[in-house]
Amino acid sequence: MSGFLAVLVVVLIFVVIFQIAKASEYVSILKGEKKARQQNNRINGFLLIAFLVLGLIGVYYCNELLKGKILGEPASEQGESIDNMIMWTLVITGVVFVITQILLFWFAFKYQEREGQKAFYFPHNNKLEVIWTVIPAIALTILVAIGLRHWFRITSEAPKDAMIVEITGKQFNWLIRYPGKDGKLGSKYYKNINDATNPVGQDWDDNLNRDDFMATEMHMVVGKPVKLIIGSRDVVHDVGLPHFRMKMDAVPGIPTTMWVTPKFTTAQMKEKTGNPDFVYEISCDQMCGSGHYSMRAIIVVETQEEFDAWTAKQKSQYELAHAAEAPAAPEQEKPAADSTQKAVAANIQ
Repeated sequence: MSGFLAVLVVVLIFVVIFQIAKASEYVSILKGEKKARQQNNRINGFLLIAFLVLGLIGVYYCNELLKGKILGEPASEQGESIDNMIMWTLVITGVVFVITQILLFWFAFKYQEREGQKAFYFPHNNKLEVIWTVIPAIALTILVAIGLRHWFRITSEAPKDAMIVEITGKQFNWLIRYPGKDGKLGSKYYKNINDATNPVGQDWDDNLNRDDFMATEMHMVVGKPVKLIIGSRDVVHDVGLPHFRMKMDAVPGIPTTMWVTPKFTTAQMKEKTGNPDFVYEISCDQMCGSGHYSMRAIIVVETQEEFDAWTAKQKSQYELAHAAEAPAAPEQEKPAADSTQKAVAANIQ
């Protein structure tokens, strides 16, 4: 109800402004064009100042209302640095935004057309142009350099003890593959893809594939780096990890990688957020078709013991794919009658 009233108030304000503008047109006919123009400028000047004040109040209010409430604390070590980078970017650009907007609206009010006041044309000044070109260029170069540093950090070679997880985008779900005990993923070939038995196209002649297993959700160990090998089976997707503040395109035919270190288990995040239904998720951050909205998977961050117990229950994709080819177990022969039974049978005869 409050939202409807707010919209109604905004509509009424626009109606009032429109009626004032129409009335000013009639006044211009009676008073003359110059006086009417000056009156319109005066009204517009006051409206611009009002818009400036209300706009800045609105920006401050929205910031205070939503600060830290959309995604909460970053849940990865890399996410902390990325949040800091975004904060400093917003601080630098925000200060420039506020200063320029105040000057813009104030100048529109202060230097409006008046009797006895004539505009001063200032067409060229080398010093001023150098200042407003060089300073923004330096600031933006610094921000870009900071961004590149973080980009190279998350896409560089992962630590040697990092887990390896392959995630493949497919309209409209994620295919997640883990290496087995050998810690190495087997090779794959797109012509081997079979949705029923071989969804990522593993090469069964490669012995490394014998212990790789697939999962419908991604499991990570808290505090342990995880290297993600990302690809796509059809169109461009995007692996979005909002709670970890990371994302990476999934491109057909071009594997991409990044690595992340989760800080909190899923259970810890449930306590931190006060939400018993909290889950980490993988979203698709690239429009990929009509089912894009449903392309989502769950991430479970847990202790090493919990992860080991989960992996022990998984069957390799090779075993599942070749289950139908396994020979049927022979029927068991009925045990022969023991000597006592034979003797009784002989006596009866």
